[in-house]
Amino acid sequence: QVHLVESGGGGVQPGGSLRLSCTASGSIISIRAMGWYRQAPGKQRVLVASVTSGGTTNYADSVKGRFTISRGDAKNTVFLQMNSLKPEDTAVYYCNADGAQTRNKTISGSFYYQIMKLWGRGTQVTVSS
Repeated sequence: QVHLVESGGGGVQPGGSLRLSCTASGSIISIRAMGWYRQAPGKQRVLVASVTSGGTTNYADSVKGRFTISRGDAKNTVFLQMNSLKPEDTAVYYCNADGAQTRNKTISGSFYYQIMKLWGRGTQVTVSS
């Protein structure tokens, strides 16, 4: 069925850059908003950045001016450009699709639609010397 796949994580030195990508696949009709969350060891998962289908962006204060979120030409793709990375940015980064309208098929062959939130499995970002 529908799922999200992230890529681009890895290790980098302080001050370096990484670009994360996320693609939604499956019977998805539309997505209201896509974003990135992160969770450091021993801490709660928090919002890093999000972007709506209309292009409205939202950033955590800790990443403003350093990170940029964008939607790809394909409706089901989102990117996170991370510059001037700090050790505090080390975390597992999760892709999120909110308000995803999906097409579902019954056993009789008819279709119905749902709106749901989707999560990727996460990708590790490590910033260290």
